[in-house]
Amino acid sequence: MTKNDEKRDKKVHFVSLGCPKNLVDTEIMLGALRKDGYEVCEDATRAETVVVNTCGFIEDSKRESIEKILEMAELKKSGRLKNLIVAGCLTQRYKDELVESLPEADLFIGSGAFQNVSTILQNRENGTKEKRFFNLPTYLQEESTPRVNSQGHRAYLKISEGCKKRCAFCAIPVIRGNLQSRKISAVVSEAKLLVAGGAKELIVISHDFTDYGWDLRRKNAGENASDVTPAKESPYELLKALSNESGAKWIRVLYLYPDGVTDELVKLIRERENLVKYFDMPLQHINNQILKAMNRRMTREEIEASISRIRETLPEAVIRTQFIVGFPGETEEQFEELIEFIKKQKFERVGCFKFSPEEQTRAGAMSGQIDEATKERRYQRLMSVQRKISREKHAAMVGRILPVIVEGVSDESELLLKARTSQQAPDIDGLVYINDGRANIGEIVNVKITSSHDYDLVGRIV
Repeated sequence: MTKNDEKRDKKVHFVSLGCPKNLVDTEIMLGALRKDGYEVCEDATRAETVVVNTCGFIEDSKRESIEKILEMAELKKSGRLKNLIVAGCLTQRYKDELVESLPEADLFIGSGAFQNVSTILQNRENGTKEKRFFNLPTYLQEESTPRVNSQGHRAYLKISEGCKKRCAFCAIPVIRGNLQSRKISAVVSEAKLLVAGGAKELIVISHDFTDYGWDLRRKNAGENASDVTPAKESPYELLKALSNESGAKWIRVLYLYPDGVTDELVKLIRERENLVKYFDMPLQHINNQILKAMNRRMTREEIEASISRIRETLPEAVIRTQFIVGFPGETEEQFEELIEFIKKQKFERVGCFKFSPEEQTRAGAMSGQIDEATKERRYQRLMSVQRKISREKHAAMVGRILPVIVEGVSDESELLLKARTSQQAPDIDGLVYINDGRANIGEIVNVKITSSHDYDLVGRIV
């Protein structure tokens, strides 16, 4: 075999599904394979190996993962594709079922073994027959971990794995294990590398930012400690270190549990220019009975106090939240309470999920399951209410001049650029479409907003 043939046979194509945390896992796999001489290929039809990094969180994401696996399996008919690797959360969650039902796949790598993808693939090429790799999810990214940032001018910065909470509707602890926090020094070192590589915006991700460091502080306090006292490895100290040392223009935090949004944290975000004034706080519901059934730790009164703390300290802040409709036992009165709460609070950003009864969760086995038609009706009603609020909020921004980060040419028209304000997180919020002016991807420019829509804005560079 010539060197050109060898290089051709080491082409790998990636499909990354699910959340940004899953994307970071994909980027780590990319780094490991590239380090060992594999070539990443954008065209799946030219690859010898395809890796599908799956999501297994709710029914829709599971369905999408299966469909994508089967789509990639069709490429085997050409004879080019030799290795179909199924990795990630769906694989970890449904080990036996997936191996049995997908004979088209050659390797199954769970969320506890994805970092070993290069070694696993090389062993297969050398004749190893084992196809199941399901380690316990205890892997924690290190400073020296190779990683390819696929986002260019922005980067996701994962600060922990797993979760210490046990919300009744959520299977994350089953899939990802218990909370494991990285040390601040390791997170900051990676942040510097990402910024040196061209990232202007760092997006800090975890399953709950406000729980960051709890496990490290508990360990430092001793195994039998009944109380966990504040220490160096805390959300506040991490955010302060990133603000001081990373060099990023924008630092955005996603996934804050409302009871962890302290006065200290809000004031830090107010004081630091590179900490964007954006609070992503999934509330899930507001009725106290539903919150208790969900095993959420807060009452309506405590949630409202947390929101007031943000609004009073940072009136210009954007609050993004999400809710679940159709949770088992949710009555029309409880749903109406949620609607009135949304009308009162006028959140800038709201996402909504229809409850999905998941295996291995307490809520999946609860009585009082809501029919799909009722879930859909409540979903549509909630989103209709929020659409009106969003339209009003955006209309009030016409005439303002805002800094935006340029994302590239619009998918709608090559005559438009697409960009985001600091109030818009990538892929989950709207966009600013620029119809006058030129700028490069990743550039931060000032834009005057000239018109608005339900979820997007239009403007020109000034």
